[in-house]
Amino acid sequence: MDPLTLAALVGIVTTLILFSGIPVGIGLLMVGVGFIWIFDGASALPLLPEILFSKLESFEVLAIPMFILMGAVVASSRAGGDLYSVLDRWLTRVPGGLVISNLGACAIFSALSGSSPATCAAIGKMGIPAMRERGFPSSVAAGSIAAGGTLGILIPPSVTMIVYGISTDTSIGRLFLAGLLPGLMLTILFMAWSLYSTWRQGNASVALASVTYSWKEKFEILPRVLPFIVIICAVLFALYGGVATPSETAGVGALFCLIVAMIIYRMWQPSKLWHIMRDTTKESVMILLIIGAAGLFSYMLSSLFITQSIAQWITALEVNRWVLMGFINLFLLISGFFLPPVAVILMSAPILLPVIVNAGFDPYWFAVILTINMEIGLITPPVGLNLYVINGIAPDIRLQTILKGAMPYVLCMVVAIIILCFFPEIATWLPETVIGGR
Repeated sequence: MDPLTLAALVGIVTTLILFSGIPVGIGLLMVGVGFIWIFDGASALPLLPEILFSKLESFEVLAIPMFILMGAVVASSRAGGDLYSVLDRWLTRVPGGLVISNLGACAIFSALSGSSPATCAAIGKMGIPAMRERGFPSSVAAGSIAAGGTLGILIPPSVTMIVYGISTDTSIGRLFLAGLLPGLMLTILFMAWSLYSTWRQGNASVALASVTYSWKEKFEILPRVLPFIVIICAVLFALYGGVATPSETAGVGALFCLIVAMIIYRMWQPSKLWHIMRDTTKESVMILLIIGAAGLFSYMLSSLFITQSIAQWITALEVNRWVLMGFINLFLLISGFFLPPVAVILMSAPILLPVIVNAGFDPYWFAVILTINMEIGLITPPVGLNLYVINGIAPDIRLQTILKGAMPYVLCMVVAIIILCFFPEIATWLPETVIGGR
């Protein structure tokens, strides 16, 4: 069978299996094993366990459960509420201080937890009622939190970036640095739209400070969140200062988060610790299964010459490289509507990266573009996980209202992609400055 025809068949079968509701990891295993069995015969099957586990042998993989543990500790504590309170008290006199506080809290908390749903739940429980109470439109209140929760997969340390690094053999430290400035740029775009939307709907007065806090009230809550901020700074310093590897940094960061939570929030009860370890194990096993299954899936594509044929076909098109990038963005955008970011990255990045590099694009810049596309998928139907999380914590806000409020933030992400296309240095300058040449 022609490799391109076979590629179309694999694509159709994979889509049908994943849309059937089967877990992504199991679905990829079924497709990989099935096509290898059919085209390479049963004699190839004994090699598959070795291929599956070879993807999990890398020491860098250890960073994933450690960062997930770090996030689970933060998400299980009251750190989200305290973080929101700190920003609210310190930014109350800034025009639009409340909405800026919410988005700032989302950015910091998502960097701590690395989980979009956890960020939406933690910040939304306090932020949405407070914004609505002070007169912000429900669409702005819900949409800003839903969008702010997506920042965790871009702002370092990001599990999604680790997965990209593992699947493409690129430097995780460089990926973290590449996502930092675009993450801050996206946060600023979110804040700007929130303030403009409030003013446009005739609610300009609510953007002004209506509550004041004394200096005592501002300082008394700082000790509850400063240790977590210090941990983030220490993790980033260890990564970029060459002090430790990502896996070592993740392990130390998780340990210190656990110690801080036990001291500040008194989370030393066995039941609470068991809850944290259980959630960490479930999410880690899910991601590691997808990584292993995607490794076997990639081996199947390579052994049947599908990957090579697709790359050659795309290269032979001889279209302008920006037209090519446009089609790739469209593919990533549609994939993100239906699949979780980790699955899309593991399935597509190994195929797309050679094409991207041959077209003259920077692989670390492309990682940022890919991640922003995945962020869009988190707040757009039919999956749109963050939309349903917001609906769960604010059931009186209709899903249509949340979606309406989230759509402008999708446009903000599209604008961010366009800006990065014109100014790729936003993603590439920091890695080159801090780490140097590749």
